[in-house]
Amino acid sequence: MKIYHNPRCSKSRQALEILRDHEVEPEVIEYLREVPTKSELEEIIQLLGVSPEAIIRKGEPDYKDNFKGKNLSDQDWIQAMLDYPKLIERPIIIEGNKAVVGRPPEKVLTLLK
Repeated sequence: MKIYHNPRCSKSRQALEILRDHEVEPEVIEYLREVPTKSELEEIIQLLGVSPEAIIRKGEPDYKDNFKGKNLSDQDWIQAMLDYPKLIERPIIIEGNKAVVGRPPEKVLTLLK
């Protein structure tokens, strides 16, 4: 199991705590330090089954300053997340060929066997 994690985010910390409470120690990827590659981001989006725009954090200053009101292609949204990783919704948890955004954090429970 992997978690794309921001330790400063309470929802991300809560999702990680839920996993650990269920005796799961995921691979923790602090995505602001280790920005996913384009292919990793495309795979995450595919596993989530959503459009790239669906995992954009629209409350972030980077979004408001650079993207608000713009109609971008999927590839442009992916590039925006690569350029501004704070735009990536968090946490994202992956188990095999399934993934969820941990909002609310309890969504991680759907990945546990």
